[in-house]
Amino acid sequence: MSFTENLGKAETLLARYDGAPILNHIGGEDRAAASGATFETISPIDLSVIGTAARGDATDIDAAAKAAHDAFPAWRDMDGAKRRAILHKIADGIVARAEEIALLECVDTGQALRFMSKAALRGAENFRFFADKAPYARDGQSLFANNQMNVTSRRPIGPVGVITPWNTPFMLSTWKIAPALAAGCTVVHKPAELSPVTARILMEIAAEAGLPPGVWNLVNGLGEEAGRTLTEHPMIKAIAFVGESATGKLIMKQGADTLKRVHFELGGKNPVVVFADADLERAADAAAFMIYSLNGERCTSSSRVLVEASVHDDFTAILADKAKRLKIGHPLDPDTVVGPLIHPEHEAKVLSYFDIARDEGVTIAAGGEKVTAGDFGAGCYVAPTLFTGARQSMRIAQEEIFGPVLTAIPFADEEEALSLANDVAYGLAGYLWTGDVTRAMRFSDNMDAGMIWVNSENVRHLPTPFGGTKESGIGRDGGDWSFDFYMETRNVAFATAPRAVPKLGL
Repeated sequence: MSFTENLGKAETLLARYDGAPILNHIGGEDRAAASGATFETISPIDLSVIGTAARGDATDIDAAAKAAHDAFPAWRDMDGAKRRAILHKIADGIVARAEEIALLECVDTGQALRFMSKAALRGAENFRFFADKAPYARDGQSLFANNQMNVTSRRPIGPVGVITPWNTPFMLSTWKIAPALAAGCTVVHKPAELSPVTARILMEIAAEAGLPPGVWNLVNGLGEEAGRTLTEHPMIKAIAFVGESATGKLIMKQGADTLKRVHFELGGKNPVVVFADADLERAADAAAFMIYSLNGERCTSSSRVLVEASVHDDFTAILADKAKRLKIGHPLDPDTVVGPLIHPEHEAKVLSYFDIARDEGVTIAAGGEKVTAGDFGAGCYVAPTLFTGARQSMRIAQEEIFGPVLTAIPFADEEEALSLANDVAYGLAGYLWTGDVTRAMRFSDNMDAGMIWVNSENVRHLPTPFGGTKESGIGRDGGDWSFDFYMETRNVAFATAPRAVPKLGL
């Protein structure tokens, strides 16, 4: 569709939020916040108000936790094949409303349509993948010992809290909630307050698919109000959180008194390591894609590029040219690659690093400025940026910026490259480009990151584990690793032959 057609469809879809707040959904019922309070959600395109959402607080979270607690026994005991059927219906509903989801997510978050269209369909894939695992979620192993047979099985942990971020919020909500439901858990979902629109659509799809009341509850609200109550609530057995590392640390403290199980997908300062024997053009395409797509607002973005010194200047020149040629524009324009950042506060944070970079003496090879030409001045538009001449000790090389900002650092040899790659607080992802397979195996074995791609950008395969080390998180998503978090494993030991039982005191 054309830009004009996309705008027209989006305006029609947005009309439902004009004067009608986005409601919470608790125990199968749509509800305003108990206090009656609401908060505004704005579009980063031009800072216009999309609408309002119910501002849930402790009272609403408590009601949602009780609804999830009451619904848990029946959902836990439902035959896995029946859960599979419901989850597949949710996937069908996502596909049916994929265009609506994509258009509204663009307006709500500023992400470009070329990426959000795929993200909506990935949400359906997530539900289908875990739906097919639901009938087997409780399966375990038989372990034999001398005169004993041990049988393991898994059981859902109970009601869980899911707190999702504002970057690609729809897809990441499905990524967390689908395995929880497949495992037999019930859910209280608190989406990020900056992007509440598509979480509501996902809830509607689930209800229409026949999900029983109370199995999935949605409460909008602020982190210090609704979020804190969720992480501290005694009926909530675990918290799955996607967001920044500082918030993850806070959630861990808040959940300590109730011994909450936590699963964190947190920040990253992910390196792309490029050796001279790599295909430099492909490596540059991949590095540009992983930092400038999704506006650089992605946990696995390649925000550092470490380049062998002999090709550093040539490689960064290629990258700078690519960054300068990217189309910045309205997210509903099919040609747009980089849209506005999520919110003025986040934009200000990203822009502050341009001043930091100048103070630290680096070269701004591309970007380094707010885009204000034409209609862009009203929104949160930042030019795709490349810093060169950086050193490892600089803040731009150590801190997560979470925008379309890439820092390049040269290295002399493999030993230095590995040291640079690992010398940050984070360990989510790494990308390695080399023509030497032996080096690739050796180097990747020593990178301190949860996920590493060799001669590739981030290409996800759902059965594989997803997660990080150090301050990038705790736990793994994907395949059966998701069930390790949402389920408890227990063992039953059977004596298979008579044996003498010890008699104390004789």
